[in-house]
Amino acid sequence: METLAFIPSPSAGEIHLGPLPLRGYALCIILGVFAAVWLGGRRWVARGGRPGTVADIAVWAVPFGLIGGRLYHVVTDYQLYFGEGRNWVDAFRIWDGGLGIWGAIALGALGAWIGCRRRGIPLPAWADAVAPGVALAQALGRWGNWFNQELYGRATDLPWALKIDPEHRPVDSPDLATYHPTFLYESLWCVGVALLVIWADRRFKLGHGRAFALYVAAYTVGRFWIEYMRVDDAHHVFGMRLNNWTAIVVFLAAVAAIVISAKKRPGREEVVEPEVPGAAGEGDEEKSGADAKGKTVSASGEDQASEDASKAESKAESKAAPKAEPKAASKPESKPASATESASDSGSKSGDKAVGGSKS
Repeated sequence: METLAFIPSPSAGEIHLGPLPLRGYALCIILGVFAAVWLGGRRWVARGGRPGTVADIAVWAVPFGLIGGRLYHVVTDYQLYFGEGRNWVDAFRIWDGGLGIWGAIALGALGAWIGCRRRGIPLPAWADAVAPGVALAQALGRWGNWFNQELYGRATDLPWALKIDPEHRPVDSPDLATYHPTFLYESLWCVGVALLVIWADRRFKLGHGRAFALYVAAYTVGRFWIEYMRVDDAHHVFGMRLNNWTAIVVFLAAVAAIVISAKKRPGREEVVEPEVPGAAGEGDEEKSGADAKGKTVSASGEDQASEDASKAESKAESKAAPKAEPKAASKPESKPASATESASDSGSKSGDKAVGGSKS
């Protein structure tokens, strides 16, 4: 089968930063985590949360997610690490690839729940904020499969086919060099899922975990047909790959979550992060102190003005009131009349009396 054009695979799975080797798979995972935290942080602040909260909770979610993703991979592909000719220590070599998204989301949600509980934040609101970021992280993380030349699809001669080196080809088709780049299909699909969730969240004001449930439902649709194209070893149940069955179950659960949540708790959370007592900055404290001081000074000024007004009023009243007259000096006692004066007065009074009697 001749291929006119193809996507080349990296010659090595490591990138050397000077003397320090960096695995391409690990680099893609790290870039994905940073992208998820950055986008989730912006969305969280836009919904009323505080900067840095998404990163603080990611400290819990990311380690739990990595452990959960690795556990799911090891349990579902145990034949790669246990049994004859296998070394169980390889189960811890996470940098060689092998993370199951189902386990990563499940255990990562547990870690996020712990972080949210410590901060008094509802987990559904936080999940809605980071949902598009998680999809973007998956889009970047899938390029780690390109570095490791793994998880590709069936053989093809399409112009965008992926060329695989002989040591990484399937044992039943060692002569075929080009295959479907399922890592690229899933990466592009995840970018579309992120854009879909952002649009739907703005259009319908999704809340109470519905944005995250939409991400899960949309991702599983793409994962179903992409998983169906892969040719790597996997367990089959009723003729279908295990991850296909998982995608069906998770899709149904996500759709049910959207419907139930919309009926029980329509709308979006008004408050996503409670206020923390004492969270005011120094500038706010100084401003409060200045306000208190101003109020104290103002009150003192009002008291002083009231006192001055009272004094002025008393002074005005004292000026308007008439001056009290000095107490009259006691008159000297009259001297006793002389005998002559007494007789004269007596005679005068008798004459007057006699005259008055003639008139009557």
